[in-house]
Amino acid sequence: MTADRIDRIVNQGMPQRPVPVGPGRPVGPQAPVAGGTGTAFQDVLTEELSRSEVRFSAHARSRLAARRIDLGQEDLSRLEGGVSKAAAKGARESLILLDDKAFVVSVRNRTVITAVDGEHLKENVFTNIDSAVIV
Repeated sequence: MTADRIDRIVNQGMPQRPVPVGPGRPVGPQAPVAGGTGTAFQDVLTEELSRSEVRFSAHARSRLAARRIDLGQEDLSRLEGGVSKAAAKGARESLILLDDKAFVVSVRNRTVITAVDGEHLKENVFTNIDSAVIV
């Protein structure tokens, strides 16, 4: 078998020269991107975080009822402010201390997981938190 015949068998059906490949569509000047005429992302995020209300899980609601913890509008506002501060720092699960009450909050979901009053606050260990906020 000659080298010429081997080349024909090996390269059978293959192009002998590279075929030039062009772009799928003509390359031209790009359309300009819209300028920064809108509100900055950080401003929108801050506004949404401050507007979001804190929710209470079923467990937290039962703790509030069982321990007779009453939260007024001012307390809720302070709690929401604490959650917003924790969110701004990148917290995920936070302990919010509010006067003689403590709340473990899922900051991402803005949901109170559990609530503890002053009586049950002593000698207590809080786990699975990455931050604490005193308001």
